[in-house]
Amino acid sequence: MRNPQNIREVAALCPDFMGFIFYEKSKRFVGDDFFIPDELPQPIKRVGVFVNESIISITEKIKKHNLDLVQLHGDELPVQCKKLKLITQVVKVFQVDEFFDFNLTKPFVPFVDYFLFDTKSNSYGGSGKTFDWMLLRNYNEVTPFFISGGITIDHIDKIAKMKLKHLFAVDVNSGVETEPGLKDSAKVNSIMQAISAYS
Repeated sequence: MRNPQNIREVAALCPDFMGFIFYEKSKRFVGDDFFIPDELPQPIKRVGVFVNESIISITEKIKKHNLDLVQLHGDELPVQCKKLKLITQVVKVFQVDEFFDFNLTKPFVPFVDYFLFDTKSNSYGGSGKTFDWMLLRNYNEVTPFFISGGITIDHIDKIAKMKLKHLFAVDVNSGVETEPGLKDSAKVNSIMQAISAYS
C-alpha cells in the first residue's frame, strides 16, 4: 500500500495487517515522502517490508511510521532478527520451491514472531506466482506462518482444505491489484469474506 486514498479504502475493510514496502528496487516502493494516514484504524497492524536494510535504518522507519511488525525479505541473519525483536515483532520470509530445506528456519525460531513462505524467484518477492503449498507440510516448527505468492480468491478454498498446521495468515498482494501498489478493495473484501467463512 502507498496511495493515501487507497489505504483508506482498504482500511475501511479492517484487514488484520497492512504492508508498506520500503525496498527502493520494488515496483511497490512507497517512496521517500510517504506517510501513513493518521486515521488508519488502530487494530490494523502496520507492517514495514524491508530487504537487507541496516538495523539503524529499519529502526528509524519503525519510529517514523509507528510500525507494528517488520517483514524481512532479504538475506537477514538470526542476529539481526534478534536485535529487531527487542523493539517490534518480526516476520522472516523464505522463498520456497521443491528443493527448499525447512531446517533453514530453525536458527530463526527464537528471534521471530512469524515466518512467511513465498514463491522462489530471482527477486525478493512480488513474483505474483504460486508455489506447491503442499510442501508446507514439511514445516515442523511451531512458529506460526503467513502463506504468500500470487494468491487470489480462487485459491482460498484450496488453502483452507489443506489444513496446514500453524498457518496463521494469508498474505495477498498482486492477486488483488489493479496495478502495482494499488489494491482493488472489492477483491480484498471478497478474499476476507472467503477466509472468514473458514474461521
